[in-house]
Amino acid sequence: MSADIKPIGIFDSGVGGLTVLKVLRERLPGERFLYLGDTARLPYGSKSATTVRRYALNAAAHLVARDVKLLVVACNTASSEALGEVTAASPVPVVGVVEPGVRAAIATGARRIGVIGTEGTVRSEAYQRALARLAPEVHVRAEPCPLFVPLAEEGWGDHPVTDEIACHYLGPLLDWGAEALILGCTHYPLLKPSLRRVVGPKVMLVDSASSVAEAVTGDHSELMSPSRGDDGDVHIELTDASDRFLRILRAILGRDPEHLEVVDIAGVA
Repeated sequence: MSADIKPIGIFDSGVGGLTVLKVLRERLPGERFLYLGDTARLPYGSKSATTVRRYALNAAAHLVARDVKLLVVACNTASSEALGEVTAASPVPVVGVVEPGVRAAIATGARRIGVIGTEGTVRSEAYQRALARLAPEVHVRAEPCPLFVPLAEEGWGDHPVTDEIACHYLGPLLDWGAEALILGCTHYPLLKPSLRRVVGPKVMLVDSASSVAEAVTGDHSELMSPSRGDDGDVHIELTDASDRFLRILRAILGRDPEHLEVVDIAGVA
């Protein structure tokens, strides 16, 4: 199959990675996209590093078998714990979410950068290491926010309960003087209304979805299809399609997907 018509593969543990898909589709309307949400096994963030690596390799192998031309690991936990293994095993280029987010945060000029993510992402110290390597003069503090993913999956991005939990999680970072906050999980942009109320107007929120889109369109432009107008498509695959996931999927994309399929990837090597 010609690279022009091969899809871009994207995977996440749930529907948070759809925030990345949405931005990519807006920028690349002529591309085909294949999105895999491993909704039967989420969240990855509370799993051991060994399990995350196994799940990530499993998801990547499934997408590679579907003949994708580029693989986007739209899961911060998988990017933090398994990006090296996924990249080594993949015959196509792989884009993670950590380094694009770090570069975007550095570009804000902030000297105190907070990172929020799942327990797995924070435990891995992937963001802390990347910031230390690319901007050693920047001060970094990371805080796990384990309840944010279920709140996002519930569709409570603009809700008093989310405000209260965000105050609890983000209070230490705000007291520390964070000037920018990396949303170190692709689910977290879904919580922006509540997060913005809690952090106030002076703290910059760095959205990993936009950062990853920049990396895909900037670093892998040679793989992109020539502009053909708005004739691309999106194929969504979920390992579990509950009514809740479908509702959030439609809310993020603003439309029903062209193709939706429930798949079993557990046996994919």
